Amino acid sequence: MDSEEAKFPGMVRHADIFFPLAPMSVNEMGVDNDVLLDCVLRLSSTTPQFTTEWVATNAHLTLPVAEELLQQLKNQELVSILGQLSSFNYRYTVTQRGRERASRLFEITGYVGAAPVTLEAYSEMMRLDSFQQNEIRESDIRAACSELALDDNVVDIAGIALNARRSLFLYGPPGNGKTQLARRLHQAVSGDFWIPYCIQINQSIIRIFDPKCHEKREIPAALKNRVDGRWVRIRRPLVCVGGEMTLESLDLIYTSSHRIYEAPPHLKANGGVFLIDDFGRQRISTDQLLNRWIVPLENRLDFMTLITGQKIQVPFSLMLIIATNLDPEAVMEPAFLRRIGYRAYLDNPPPERYEQIFRQYAGKYGFEVSSELITHLFSRYNVENRDLMCCHPRDLIERVREVCRYREQSELLTITNLDDAWTGYFG
Repeated sequence: MDSEEAKFPGMVRHADIFFPLAPMSVNEMGVDNDVLLDCVLRLSSTTPQFTTEWVATNAHLTLPVAEELLQQLKNQELVSILGQLSSFNYRYTVTQRGRERASRLFEITGYVGAAPVTLEAYSEMMRLDSFQQNEIRESDIRAACSELALDDNVVDIAGIALNARRSLFLYGPPGNGKTQLARRLHQAVSGDFWIPYCIQINQSIIRIFDPKCHEKREIPAALKNRVDGRWVRIRRPLVCVGGEMTLESLDLIYTSSHRIYEAPPHLKANGGVFLIDDFGRQRISTDQLLNRWIVPLENRLDFMTLITGQKIQVPFSLMLIIATNLDPEAVMEPAFLRRIGYRAYLDNPPPERYEQIFRQYAGKYGFEVSSELITHLFSRYNVENRDLMCCHPRDLIERVREVCRYREQSELLTITNLDDAWTGYFG
């Protein structure tokens, strides 16, 4: 690890945590000086008056770096000092010249927030993270999937794929736990890691951190003032896309109103799990979608395009899970199937496993399940010639509870209540 750490000199160990050390001067930031000045000036122009501490907090900079940048802006007559509050903390205002400059900057990008890091720094952080991911043990996978009552072979294949950081293709009839299995695999992934709020390429800003996808993690109090605030520690993410996905959504998303780029979903999933659900139901052909993933799966790198036409190389450091209820031979080319790490088939459950799922889910609510009720349940399946599905026990039991609440009864799993739930569910 020491040799890997040396390639990213800003990383420091505290106990069992590696963290990016906060720069104490502009020269240590690793970003072009003019980019930082523009970032601070845009931010400062949003308020009539501000302090060094305010800039440091909102741009996620250390106090010495914020003051150094503000002094440069003062020397360029873009801000002026109104007074001193304490050491390294002054009150400022943006001058008329500064506001004119800020107005021109907003025409290039409207981004206001944490100072950026470089694409190179982000790529190196992701590479370093790949050396720190913990091994996934069989016991972890079985514990995470225990409530799903899946076939042991399916659980093993999924666990091996996760531990190897290889892609996984889940297929089979609908309603048998493909999506739930993907979510449970994510639960088995341990460890936190660092991502930047945003990255900078020339004068373009790409926003990486997304509170809808990323869960912030607390850092030890001893590190509060030592961590580079441009980075945020998150839980390994799970990002899901389904039928709404288009080819365009897998490239950088440029917001013309704010003139910034939003990272596509698989870039936000770096370090975690990216699930393509309902594969084959997207508004693009499966061939187009599969061709989009061949290079990233092969090289662990992806290529994206700015509106200027410039192509950039970004890390593809995630576990890709594809789930479908379609025939894989009909929707996937052999060239792509070769690049898929593992495949698992989730079939309709046999009666004994269906009963196990039913009793297990009923036990969550303290319901007693009689043999008479199970016999009655299977007879309804036989009479109506319905396939058993893994999702049915959960759906039927939840509807039994809703029937009881509607009738202001104690929640009981009786044949009568089950029949009412069945009628409401199946029609």
